[in-house]
Amino acid sequence: MIKTNKHKMEKLISQATPNLPLIEFSPEGQLKMEGRAIPENACNLFNPLISFIDKLNTSRVVFDIKLEYFNTASSKKILEMLKHLESNTSVKDIKVTWYFEEGDEDSVETAEIYEGCLKRIKFNYKEYAEID
Repeated sequence: MIKTNKHKMEKLISQATPNLPLIEFSPEGQLKMEGRAIPENACNLFNPLISFIDKLNTSRVVFDIKLEYFNTASSKKILEMLKHLESNTSVKDIKVTWYFEEGDEDSVETAEIYEGCLKRIKFNYKEYAEID
């Protein structure tokens, strides 16, 4: 899924499906995950993302996470992904924006747990109107 050449990393883009989120990861540090994360195999979805994050060579990362639903396996891998981001020594400044549906306290609670497990990453929380 990740294409690299000798000189620079390529963007990592994956279109959303009913069970998989839209993924847009750029080597410049713009990361986006949006939709639903209910993969049959969480490792198949997240391991390439973690590998991408490990190879990032940029000083600043802006990560927008807007998941309307994710399962337990995805939740564990999201935290693992964020820990890898935090441990990437090239990245000095990390901004995570956690989008949550109006009234979705479970999503906020999960993000707060993630944030509590991380030392260098602070979250910005943004509520959006419920989707019908």
